[in-house]
Amino acid sequence: MALINVKTREVQIKIVYYGPGRGGKTTNLEYINRKYRDQIKTEMVSLKTQDDRTLFFDFLPFDVGRIKGFDVTIQLYTVPGQVKYNATRRLVLRGVDGIVFVADVQKEQRRKNIESLNQLYENLETYGIDLFKMPLVMQYNKIDLKDSGVEILETRILQKDLNSVLRAPAFEASAVNGGNVIPALKKSSP
Repeated sequence: MALINVKTREVQIKIVYYGPGRGGKTTNLEYINRKYRDQIKTEMVSLKTQDDRTLFFDFLPFDVGRIKGFDVTIQLYTVPGQVKYNATRRLVLRGVDGIVFVADVQKEQRRKNIESLNQLYENLETYGIDLFKMPLVMQYNKIDLKDSGVEILETRILQKDLNSVLRAPAFEASAVNGGNVIPALKKSSP
């Protein structure tokens, strides 16, 4: 639930980018950081392993401006993609207001996408949060790879695997070049 401080007239909204390892969660935040540098007053925080994978989380506070007299900040987080960090993934979800599920469109990642979505559902349950009632966006990332000869999953297969029951808004995206990164972010906000 968004944190609203009536006294200071501030609202903080927490959006979490969730998905399998190396799916592009951090790349989404890096793109947003570059695109909106003027509105981002602090540096993006990334805690990485030696092979440049997210160890704990990435964090990017993003000032939206004033809405109805309140200063609104969207706090963007990523979770580590590796399953061995599930306790951290669960912790980062505490207090979440919206989720961008970043699925990797590479054919070889199909099983990991499904496992990650199932884990998201389980992790939210520990906080009594129903995924079906949470603002959620499906982002089918790395769509730009289709032009490079990499085998990718068709959107209809991703929809069947990940979104046939949830029926969340879905975007084909490329976090590397920014394709549909901002529309996905906007749709994930409550």
